[in-house]
Amino acid sequence: MYKRVRLKDTVEVPPRHLGDVTPKRVKRLLQDKLEGRMDEDVGSVVSVVNVNDIGEGTVLPSRPGVYYEADFDAITYDPDMQEVVDGIVVEVVEFGAFVGIGPVDGLLHVSQISDEYLAYDGENQQLASTESNQTLAVDDEVRARIVTKSIDERNPRDSKIGLTAKQPGLGKHGWLESKRQQSEASAEGN
Repeated sequence: MYKRVRLKDTVEVPPRHLGDVTPKRVKRLLQDKLEGRMDEDVGSVVSVVNVNDIGEGTVLPSRPGVYYEADFDAITYDPDMQEVVDGIVVEVVEFGAFVGIGPVDGLLHVSQISDEYLAYDGENQQLASTESNQTLAVDDEVRARIVTKSIDERNPRDSKIGLTAKQPGLGKHGWLESKRQQSEASAEGN
């Protein structure tokens, strides 16, 4: 879920920029420091939007810059447990599909995609059903639910978000559309 939040953080202004400690400069420094970073409390910082206040600078021994505490607004993405999300398949591997949901990827394990057995087709970078013509490939749009979340602040790439598509109303968008059309056709036939 995307949120606009008010945060505080300290930023180092290098000596060459001490004559330009403006909200614009501090915003750029905060963007360099925080954007793309994961935090257990707020999720992934997508964008620093606005600097509201800059505190008094503090000089630390043996450090060249001056440290300013800034109060600012940021857009964050913090996936909630059980949240239903739409995403795009960014990679298909033997054990499932990685789905881009906002600024992070979630894993849709092969056992959580369908009740049908899906075989890995490495040549075509897809998972394919042996029972029907269903396939899941890179760039396919899917709807899934977040079932596990483990955020690693030090190594955001090691954060893990687990997804499931095994419930009515979830899955590849094309599959959902086919089911909807089949339901409409059978309702018209009755």
